[in-house]
Amino acid sequence: MKKDIFIDTNIACRFSNPMDQEMIKLLDWLINTRQDADAAYLVVSQKLLNEYYSSCRGAKSDTSIPVLIDSLLKDGRLIKITKAQIEEFQEKHYTKAIVKRLRANNEDRNHIPVVLLSDRKYALTNDQSFAYDLEHFPGYSVLVSSRPEEIPYSS
Repeated sequence: MKKDIFIDTNIACRFSNPMDQEMIKLLDWLINTRQDADAAYLVVSQKLLNEYYSSCRGAKSDTSIPVLIDSLLKDGRLIKITKAQIEEFQEKHYTKAIVKRLRANNEDRNHIPVVLLSDRKYALTNDQSFAYDLEHFPGYSVLVSSRPEEIPYSS
């Protein structure tokens, strides 16, 4: 099982200027944990990558999400869930009843399969509606938080 994590744009954009010690620890894990069994992976989709680049445009620090993505891609530590995988998941699991209960906006509804198709199903987000949908999606157990120290991402 890969040590993967989904990081929502509202968290990732804070990487450029991480003032918080726990954010610094998360970044260090993502940047420096490259050994096979312990390698850190980021789970993304093309839509999420577009959000990252759009929201963090102009960020030039060594810890900005575009720089991090480039490094993870070079190391083979970026797990990209394809549009076809997302659509297949939605066709299978997004029944009328489930869609009716979802609280997240339409864009974030496309991120739900990204998290649920990941190995560990760990997600960092500040979006309470998105977090609610992940935690209450039938048949899946997801660990969601707005704080990195509340998820055992490095274990």
